Amino acid sequence: MAESAMGGAQSVDRALSLLGLIGRHTADGATLSVLVAQSGLNKATVRRLLLALIRAGLVEQAAGSRAYHLGEEAYLLGLMAQGRHGLLSLAMDSLQRLARDTGDAAFLSVRRGPYSACLHREDGAHPIRTYALMPGAHHPLGVGAGSLAMLAALPDREVDTIIAANADELHQNYPRLKADELRAQVDRTRADGYSVNPGLIFEDSWGLGVALHGPDGRLVGALSLAAIESRMREPRRADMIRALRAEARKIENRLAQGSAPRP
Repeated sequence: MAESAMGGAQSVDRALSLLGLIGRHTADGATLSVLVAQSGLNKATVRRLLLALIRAGLVEQAAGSRAYHLGEEAYLLGLMAQGRHGLLSLAMDSLQRLARDTGDAAFLSVRRGPYSACLHREDGAHPIRTYALMPGAHHPLGVGAGSLAMLAALPDREVDTIIAANADELHQNYPRLKADELRAQVDRTRADGYSVNPGLIFEDSWGLGVALHGPDGRLVGALSLAAIESRMREPRRADMIRALRAEARKIENRLAQGSAPRP
């Protein structure tokens, strides 16, 4: 009976791991071959777990591409959890104010292991937008302004471990952000007190980011702005950085007055 319980727990762990992998492929979905390769499980096991997730409504399969996407039930669960996520509720006013005052897109991101995840995107009124980052998107930690701000806020040993863990993915998917360049960007971010993504992920898509810390000093997320290059030139960039820092302080003050979210 104990062995059966352990096997059931292992299946749950594997299914949730697949769900997380699918969530990182929000745009085109994740194919079976990708899930097999990234999970380390055999094809039969992955198929069995995917069928269980589909029955639960947590995963859907596209008719044309046969790729797997998060299902409606996953979306509903996310909506129900949103009200309890302290950081997002405390940051919403700041995100809306940044988008309104700058006219550009404001983001809230959090760390998920060696990755960053976008919790929310608030678009400004400027008609020309960059769509490099969307809610739910996962990137290796350090890829993107908010993600880079979080990586730079970590201790050196942890930074090196994360960059090494993501080295292959950086080399394959982000040719302008190899490990050495990312380490140099971490150093620049620490020296400046904010991060800059000068179009390294998508051409003409620039970003600025600052890390968010809880009352105990631990990293809890990042606030960032994204715009086309022409809207990131000085002196406008300096104004955007000041606005980011001001809103970050407001969020951190709210965190200090209430209960901080789990990092």
